[in-house]
Amino acid sequence: MLIDLVKKNRSYRRFFENELISRETLLTLIELARLSPSGANRQPLKYYVSYEKEQNEKIFPSLAWAGYLKDWQGPEAGERPTGYIVIVQDENYKMTNPADTGIAAQTILLGAVEAGLGGCMIASIQKTMLRAALNIPETQDILLVLALGKPKETVVIDTMTPDGDVKYWRDENQVHHVPKRSLTEIILN
Repeated sequence: MLIDLVKKNRSYRRFFENELISRETLLTLIELARLSPSGANRQPLKYYVSYEKEQNEKIFPSLAWAGYLKDWQGPEAGERPTGYIVIVQDENYKMTNPADTGIAAQTILLGAVEAGLGGCMIASIQKTMLRAALNIPETQDILLVLALGKPKETVVIDTMTPDGDVKYWRDENQVHHVPKRSLTEIILN
């Protein structure tokens, strides 16, 4: 069921680095995004795929991993993503709806969960560094990076505390906790 995929689709930041992702798997995930709605059907997004260790190592240093975990600089060697999808917008195609990026990313991640994988949307990107590392042309605006792999961590959804603190956190067992507002709190009528 879709609700099960949505519940499993958490922001995973640690992976089994020995569980490789193939180019074909990444292309299958992008096919899901390609078939998704696009504002005014402009289809302005393009994708850069990475699934080889050498290429992945060029991407990793350009990303910031977890803003609320101040003492954690990202996954250690052996826990890093085994695939990336860089979402870009071709400047030759004017984007009419910025939601296109979110629709594409969420669709890709739901497909990843269905395939037994997980991922994390990363918008905190050193774009100049990434552009140079991957030789991405200036005509392609880097919008988002999806880090993908076989999740090595447990992520749970918690009910938000009365103080309304939205910050995710890790417990002593490295279980990643994500507070969510209750359904009654977000319904206005």
